[in-house]
Amino acid sequence: MVQFSTARLDASFAALSDATRRGVLEELGRADASISELAETFGMTLTGMKKHVGVLEQAGLVTTEKVGRVRTCRLDPRGLEHEAAWIEARRLIWNARFDALEVVVETLKREEKTHGKHSK
Repeated sequence: MVQFSTARLDASFAALSDATRRGVLEELGRADASISELAETFGMTLTGMKKHVGVLEQAGLVTTEKVGRVRTCRLDPRGLEHEAAWIEARRLIWNARFDALEVVVETLKREEKTHGKHSK
């Protein structure tokens, strides 16, 4: 089974837990943007947006590059691959459990039909 870094997942999911940061990721999915453009889009101060971008950057979801006085933000090329792989692993576990439960339920239904017919 693939090993996942707890700290990395914690940082990513913490970053994604905030609606503004998810919105920033959506904006950057359309095009790179400066921190001031993002601040304007979200009606925030530059300081507030810098903090949000910093959280996204620490989580490895966004990269920034400063050219002159402008800091441009873009989605990290690796995207959410690590997080998606973790979610997929959980999905496979749950699907296996639901499949096993379905077998138990079907077995119980067959037994109930069989016992019900003999009881009458």
